[in-house]
Amino acid sequence: MRRRHTVDAACLKTKAAGGEVEAELTTYHAMCNSACGYLFLGATSREVAPDAALAVHNSRLVLVFHGHPAPQAVAEYRQRRIANADRDRAAFIAAMGISRELDGLIRTVKFESLHMLTRAELYRFGIDTRPFAEGMWRLEKATRPFISKIAVVKKESGSSFGTMEWRMFCETRNRMPLMFAGEIDEASVGKSTIMMTADADKDQEAGGFPVRAAKYEMWSGSIDPDMVKAIMASRSLHVRRTTPMPDEKVDVAKFDIDLTGLASMRTQLAAACSSVAAKPKGPWPASPWPATPLPNVTAPPSTVPSP
Repeated sequence: MRRRHTVDAACLKTKAAGGEVEAELTTYHAMCNSACGYLFLGATSREVAPDAALAVHNSRLVLVFHGHPAPQAVAEYRQRRIANADRDRAAFIAAMGISRELDGLIRTVKFESLHMLTRAELYRFGIDTRPFAEGMWRLEKATRPFISKIAVVKKESGSSFGTMEWRMFCETRNRMPLMFAGEIDEASVGKSTIMMTADADKDQEAGGFPVRAAKYEMWSGSIDPDMVKAIMASRSLHVRRTTPMPDEKVDVAKFDIDLTGLASMRTQLAAACSSVAAKPKGPWPASPWPATPLPNVTAPPSTVPSP
C-alpha cells in the first residue's frame, strides 16, 4: 500500500507541475463494465480494442425508507422504480443507435455477474461496427521477451470474427523471428497460406503454410535484415490470407496491419532481450498460442464493481 501511495503522489506532483505530460495508452486486458459501459455507449465514436473487453450486467435497486411503510406499498414502489429504470435504459440504448437486443441481454445478466460482449455482439448490436479491428503493438517482458499485436477480422461467410496475433522475438544471428497465429475457419478445408509484405519494399515477402494446432494455425519464420528494415520503414504491413473452402472455392482475406509504434517497441525489445541472462534453447516459444487468454474468452472476474 505504501508503494502505491508513493506512486500516486509522484503522479499527482507531475500532473500539478503544469506543461506537457507524456503518457502511454494501453488497451491490453482493459475492462469497461457497470457505469463505464453506459458512458462508453454514449460516445459519438465507439471502438473496443480487440485485446480489451466491454461487459454488461443488470442494475441493482437499493431503496431507503423512513418510518415503517406497509410491505405492499414497498413492493409496489419497488416495482414502479424497476420499471422506470428499465424503460430509461431501453430508451437510452435506442437513442444511441444501438440495437434493443442489448437491453434484452442486459436484463438476463444478474447484477453480481458479468457478460463480456463478444466481437460478434459488439458488431451486431451496433456498438463497434468495424469489420476489422487491431490493437497496439506492445512489449511482453517475459522469460522470452517479444512484441505482439492482436487483431480481429470479420469472416465473409458469416457474422463471426477470427482473432489473430503477430509476434516478433529477440534478434538472433542478424535475423528476427516472426510468428503469426490465428483462429481456423471451421468451414475451411486443406492448408491455408499467410503472406506479408511491407510498404517500403514490396519485393520483400514473408509467410508460408501455417501449422494447425487445435483450433489455431501458426506460422513461424525468421526474417532477414532487409525485410526487418522494410517493416520498420513502413506504415503498414499488407497481409494476404488464403483459405481453401468447400466446393473448390478459395477465401482470400486482405488487410493492412498498422505499424505505428513498432519501431519504438523494437528498441525496448532489444533492451529487454539484453537483460535476459539465459538465452532460450530454440527460436520459438514452448507454450501454445495464445499464451494468455483474451478478455472476451475468459471467465468473468470474481468481483464486480458497483455502478
